[in-house]
Formats: sequence, structure tokens, C-alpha cells
Amino acid sequence: MRSHSLALAVAAVLGLASAPTLAAGPAVTPAQLEQLQAQIAALQAQVQQLQSQSESLQAQSDAQSEVNITQAQALETAQKSQAKVDGLAKLVNDTKIGGRMFFDLSTIDQKRDGQKTDATGTGFDVKRFYLTVDHKFNDIWSANLTTDFQYSSAIGNTELFVKNAYVQGSFDPAFVLKIGAAGMPWTGYVEKYYGYRYVENTLTDRLKYANSADWGAHASGDLGEGFNYAVSVVNGAGYKNPSRSKGVDVEGRVGWEITPEFAVAIGGYSGYLGQDRQTDGAEKRYTRGDVMVAYASPVFRLGGEYFTARNLGYVQQSTLPALSDKATGWSLWSSVRLAEVANGDVSLFGRYDSTDTSKTLNPFREDSYWNVGVEYPVLKNFKLAAVYKDTDARTGALASPVRTETRELGIWGDLKF
Repeated sequence: MRSHSLALAVAAVLGLASAPTLAAGPAVTPAQLEQLQAQIAALQAQVQQLQSQSESLQAQSDAQSEVNITQAQALETAQKSQAKVDGLAKLVNDTKIGGRMFFDLSTIDQKRDGQKTDATGTGFDVKRFYLTVDHKFNDIWSANLTTDFQYSSAIGNTELFVKNAYVQGSFDPAFVLKIGAAGMPWTGYVEKYYGYRYVENTLTDRLKYANSADWGAHASGDLGEGFNYAVSVVNGAGYKNPSRSKGVDVEGRVGWEITPEFAVAIGGYSGYLGQDRQTDGAEKRYTRGDVMVAYASPVFRLGGEYFTARNLGYVQQSTLPALSDKATGWSLWSSVRLAEVANGDVSLFGRYDSTDTSKTLNPFREDSYWNVGVEYPVLKNFKLAAVYKDTDARTGALASPVRTETRELGIWGDLKF
């Protein structure tokens, strides 16, 4: 329609332009009319061609617009997908998952006052199975969750609980803050120099004079020149029991790493072990003092710790006047590299503990422990040790003393992943 209108308009213009001539001159001949019609037809064809080109360009423009819209939508979708991928990648890169397993296969011979107990026999134990998730939010804030599973054939029970669950703020090398359930200042520091936690707990942890972790606020830091510290303000009942009491307990440690291998440390604890409750108050405060001197190199380890403690087991009591008691103990350990193999060192190790568990009320109470073993690295992150253990514990009251002797021989393992 637009081409016909344009042609009529052109014809009208031509007709108006020739009207004076027609009026003034002779009549148009058939040849002239035919020529004029041919010109109009040519103009009409050109107009038609121009319109086709215009419509083609319009169609191309519309198609390009659709392509642009599609490309923009695809780009937006790709950007959203990339943002999700980047977020997932950041989550993966900022999160570390790991685990550690302590296990043993051993034979136990246990006698109580000369009579064998039900602990005697052969069994497989998973002493600890930690699953750990660490997540870093930024350069300061991070979080940790460590679950702990254990099975003991001696008691025939399994347990699953939270060992660590804390938020950490690393504000400075001299000040790192953890809020939640986290490691206590003393036990973990001694374990670092002892090196054989998977075979046996350290002295105060083995005899339950110290908790390895607890719920509360924990601060630590490196002060430079080899000095470091750690202090915890906690509930006091240990990581298995986050219950409340009327007050809080405090444990602290100061260490001096004279060289990268040689360190000395002192520590202490004071509190009511979570037993000072509103309806059942505590009669005696539990206190403990600690000292460690240790050397640990890739070839040789030698170290020891000493503790003195008051009133373990006498925080709550019905006796009037309230009783008080004292315990002291020491532990020596050593290891030496025998050979180097592809996955690490073959080492000979040993340890001896001696503890007076009741110096005031029942001086006959004692606990002695020793072990000797050989460690072999099966893989870079997997160690096995053949170990013999000997424990002699004297408990009970003066009128009815009890002696428990335990001999154990087996294979202990430490697997990290």
C-alpha cells in the first residue's frame, strides 16, 4: 500500500508540473503518455525495492534485538551461575575437613586383689575417632567443629560427643580468642612434646586431674622471643558436660621455647569443676599446679612433667568438717629414632609415671604406670606401634585397700586423613 501511495504522489507531482504546459500547448500524444507511464512504473519499482530493503533491514534489526536480548539473558544467567560456582569454590577453599583415629588391638590381664576381672581378655578398641571441620570466614574469623567417637571393649560402650565447637578471632599473633568448647592450656601443650598421645594420655589427663577441653572463653598468643601463653575461663566440668554452676574455673599456662626443640612451661588451675551449684554448693576448691621441661627433635625426645593438686574428689562432700586432700605426681618420657624408612622414622619409646593420689587422707594410695614400644610408619599419615603397658593402682580406704594390676600387650595405631 505504501508503494502505491508513493507512486500516485509522484504521478500527481508530474501531472501538476506538466499542467501548465498541457494547458498552454498541444495535447499529449500517446507516445508521451506511454513514456510517462513507463517512468511512473520505474519509480514504482524503485519505491518497491526501497521498501523491501527497508523491511529487510527492519527484520534484521528486530532479529538482532532478539539476539541481543537472548545474549543478555544468557550472560545474566551465566553470571549468576558463575557467582554460585565462585561461592561454592570459596566455601570449599575456606573449609577443611579432616579426621584422626586412635585404635588398638590388645590383650589385657587385669587382677584386683589377686583375682582376674572382666577387663581381662583380647579386644579391639577405637579410643578416639575425631571428625573435624574448619571454616575460615576472613583473615580474622574462623570456626571449628570436632566430633569425638570412642569405643572401649573393657566397658562395652560407644560414645559420640562434641570435643571442640568454637568461633575463633585471630586478632594478632599475641592474641587469639576462642569462644566455645576448645582445648585447655596445659594438656595439649604437653602432648606436643610427648608425641605419643595415641598410645596413652599424658599424666594429668590419664588420671583425670586435668580436662583436655572445656566450654568457655580461651585466649592464647605468641609474645615473641619464644614466650607464649594460654588462659581459659571455663565451666569446669569438661567438654562432655557443658552444664552451669555458680562460678567459673580458670586454667593458665606460660611457656618459654628457648629453642625450637627445647621448652619449659608452668601452669595452674583453680575452680570447683562445675560442682558449685545453687542447690548443692561446693565445700572445697580444686587447685592444681604444673611444670614441664621437654626436648623434642626429629631424632630424640626427652621430657617430663610434675603436678601437685588439692581436693580432687572432695569439692562436694557431706562430711563436717569438710575434708581436704593432696596429690602429687610426675612423668618421664623419651624416644629415639632407630632407622629412617620411606614414610618416616622407626622409633623406640618409653615412659614412666608415679603418682601419690592421696598424700593426706590415705597415703597408701599410689598409681604407677610404664610403657615401652616400637613405632613404625606404615604411611605418611598412618603409624603403628607394638606396645607393652604395666599399671599398678592402689585405691580404696585405709580399712579396705584395693590393688589393681593391669598388664596389656598389643598394637596401637594413629591414622590421620
